[in-house]
Amino acid sequence: MAPDWRASPNFGPRRAGAAPELIVLHYTGMASVEAALERLCDPAAEVSAHYLISRDGQLVQMVEEGARAWHAGHGEWGGAGDVNSRSIGIELDNPGDAPFSAPLMATLEALLPGIMARWTIAPQRIIAHSDMAPDRKRDPGARFDWRRLARGGLSVWPDRPAPAAPDERAFREATARIGYGSGWTSAQVLSAFRLRFRPWADGPLDATDMGLARDLARRFPVDRGAAAS
Repeated sequence: MAPDWRASPNFGPRRAGAAPELIVLHYTGMASVEAALERLCDPAAEVSAHYLISRDGQLVQMVEEGARAWHAGHGEWGGAGDVNSRSIGIELDNPGDAPFSAPLMATLEALLPGIMARWTIAPQRIIAHSDMAPDRKRDPGARFDWRRLARGGLSVWPDRPAPAAPDERAFREATARIGYGSGWTSAQVLSAFRLRFRPWADGPLDATDMGLARDLARRFPVDRGAAAS
């Protein structure tokens, strides 16, 4: 799929020889794709992404994949920071509280395999903005269909694991093995984990959370970008 080009001035070189090993998904949180595109290309805003997908499925590229777009901000994944230098950022035209349109999802599913192949990015390295910055971000949010991506080999999903006794230390160990950083509180990690895998769950850590975390940690441990063994 050939994108339309709208060059953003908000980018720079990837630092310390880094190459993309993650794909970070965002929602724009804005009323229209035009408003989002204007902001992502405004030098005063100092934000950008590599791609933007509109609700009607239009694909716009703003930054070359080899360059460092300014989409992730402060955060970490897999024990390393400077996510901007290590990732491709994709903005999805969605206000944050609505379902993601069918044309948008179809375009995303067409875009991801090429990026994954060009940079050897495994499905477990496609993450939410909220995964790497759980203290301040919630995108792409509870309405995003991660299970759908996983069915197409474009993300990961738990495999009907058995529940396990709630244990905060074991939960943090399991989520760290998946990639969630150690610099966040347990409540922040639980919130981000649920937003991705149990978006309508509430309350304290429970047996379902434990089962899901252990299953994902066993099947998809952080591996700095290589395929999981």
